[in-house]
Amino acid sequence: MEWRVRTDNKRRRRSLVAVSAVLGGVLMLSACNGGGGDKPNASESSKSQADVDAAAAKDTSKARIAITPKDGATNVGLNDSANVAVSDGTLTKVELKTAEGAAVAGKIAADGKSWKPDAALKRSTKYALSATAKDADGREAHENASFTTVSPENSFIGSFVPDEGQTVGVGMPVSITFNKPIKDKKAVQAAISVSSSSGQEVVGHWFGAQRLDFRPEQYWQANSTVTLKLALEGVQGAPGVQGVQSKTVTFKIGRSQVSTVDTKTKKMTVTRDGAVLKTIPISAGSPENPTYNGQMVISEKFKETRMNGATVGFTDDDGKGEYDIKDVPHAMRLSTSGTFIHGNYWGADSIFGSVNTSHGCVGLNDAKGAGDPNQQAAWFYDNSLIGDVVTVVNSPDKTIAPDNGLNGWNMNWAEWKAGAAV
Repeated sequence: MEWRVRTDNKRRRRSLVAVSAVLGGVLMLSACNGGGGDKPNASESSKSQADVDAAAAKDTSKARIAITPKDGATNVGLNDSANVAVSDGTLTKVELKTAEGAAVAGKIAADGKSWKPDAALKRSTKYALSATAKDADGREAHENASFTTVSPENSFIGSFVPDEGQTVGVGMPVSITFNKPIKDKKAVQAAISVSSSSGQEVVGHWFGAQRLDFRPEQYWQANSTVTLKLALEGVQGAPGVQGVQSKTVTFKIGRSQVSTVDTKTKKMTVTRDGAVLKTIPISAGSPENPTYNGQMVISEKFKETRMNGATVGFTDDDGKGEYDIKDVPHAMRLSTSGTFIHGNYWGADSIFGSVNTSHGCVGLNDAKGAGDPNQQAAWFYDNSLIGDVVTVVNSPDKTIAPDNGLNGWNMNWAEWKAGAAV
């Protein structure tokens, strides 16, 4: 009997231990849900969370960071589209990186209120931008965004002349060539301005869908300053194709030099600032290949260059160029189609001023190698600027087309203005 009583007691003790374990688990579970006692109802839980949120918000930085463009943006421009601004605080750190991790240099403004990259972004590139700012109490705020820049297929750019800081002649137009056809010429031209310190009215004229030139009615005023502003960032040039340029270019107009080539007298008169500077004997285009008439602007200068007749349509029966001179000295381009004013060392001295012998160019006496500064061609080359005007008169040929080179001066003012889109 005693053995059986002991056995019952042992079983009782085991049962009590099991019950205690279960009750302990219940108590532990209750504690994880908000402490001992009964579980709180939904309204009490919400109120508690609201209090926590309010307390957290109370300790949040007052600095508010704004990133442009918005997170996830695509077809973002390359110049002025990426920037950071902050209110009620100052920026302490901004990082812009490509998806591959390449950092993009940028600067926080002196007042700590804004940031922008130092240079234009790359096309078809994904970027990640992170910014940190502090408020007056030193509490930090953070903001992040990623975006992708516009692709070459969805963008257009314009290459232009003259270049920044260049000094050019009075005939130099601002000429912009776009890499894609422009459908909305009005929108594109409206985003471009050209002005002169002389106060001259400047008007744009479209030559086809990809070239836009600007000039005043008369030549630029000598010693003036011309400013070109391209605000093409985001401008829709065609459906789905936007501009990516935001640029200001300033160049100088030098002294006024206009040279007149008379193919009958076979002389060129160089006039600078209204006074005759020099008269030079020349040899222009032969009767079979006369030189164009008209006002032509020097667009390129080469101390020496190759001239091959095959490149401009002068070929023999075998298809080879009628001429191929690999070291033409002191050559200056007057047209896209191949008209130059250049030195000629292969012709006899006697032809200059007496016979027109060329394939359409204007030749001046010169020495092989372009090394003799005493030659007429060398003098003219050294005293000419890109943008100077060479006017050809009394030739049996027609007047050069306004778009054959930078030669829009051969169009009267009414015709020129009629080609503007705005």
